[in-house]
Amino acid sequence: MPGGKPPLKVLLCSPRGFCAGVVRAVETVERALALYGAPVYVRHEIVHNRYVVESLKAKGAIFVEELDEIPDTQAPVVFSAHGVPKSVPEEAAKRHFFALDATCPLVTKVHREAEIHFRRGREIVLIGHAGHPEVAATIGQLPAGAITLIETVAEAARFAPKDPTKLAYVTQTTLSVDDCAEIIAVLTERFPAIVGPQKEDICYATTNRQEAVKRIAPIVDALIVVGAPNSSNSQRLKEVAERNGCPRAQLVQRAHEIDWSRLEAIARLGHALDGVDRPHTADAVFAAMAAAEPAFKGLALANLGQHGADLASS
Repeated sequence: MPGGKPPLKVLLCSPRGFCAGVVRAVETVERALALYGAPVYVRHEIVHNRYVVESLKAKGAIFVEELDEIPDTQAPVVFSAHGVPKSVPEEAAKRHFFALDATCPLVTKVHREAEIHFRRGREIVLIGHAGHPEVAATIGQLPAGAITLIETVAEAARFAPKDPTKLAYVTQTTLSVDDCAEIIAVLTERFPAIVGPQKEDICYATTNRQEAVKRIAPIVDALIVVGAPNSSNSQRLKEVAERNGCPRAQLVQRAHEIDWSRLEAIARLGHALDGVDRPHTADAVFAAMAAAEPAFKGLALANLGQHGADLASS
């Protein structure tokens, strides 16, 4: 464009929007509110999305971190999509709570795998991130000491099992696919008898979104992930972008958080949503970008699928 900046092209990573586990969890709270009215108590954020949580609060949901924050009540008590340790439903039963379990079915699959390995006498390795509620829930399915958490390749290289012939691993569902593969490779090389899941534990929504970012990262000048700072999915998408050739990746919840200085003089911008954000969140980001920065008006959008094909453009 003579005498001016050429139009910015934005590549939209696909798939976009809520994954099935998030839809199920959010609908559990919304359905409980519709059927029983407010309040509906929810242990932990139902999903790691501040705007979903605020929307549900406005409808009458009350979020707590532990059940001892809930008074004696007949109101529904919902367990979040990340799952809970076994001690939580046991406590809920003792207090005669009306408990609703919104745990993602893929997380429940990991719990059942760990229980089977334990019954078969295997020591269990959990590949995941310390402090994440899903990891706490999985460890809490079994007696203390039955599961060892491994976060890094270095920890996998140092791990000393009680019996290398009776060993199994499971994983958090929202890990970096590549990081997880590296840890598994170390474990399987050191312990050839280790037993893994019949089907990988990282969920399809996480895998597909990371693959989309991996394909877009080398061909854009910058990439924006719309997600939440406490979301494992969001953080992994940003990391995947950086590792695959995108030097300017940002994780934001809303447009006002964008660092505009890092988007100067770019021609191609990647955009990704984690599995906990709706596409209209991205629309709001684009609208704010166009309003805030004249250079972003008239965005040329292209939808790039996880297999690297332009599916649609305007």
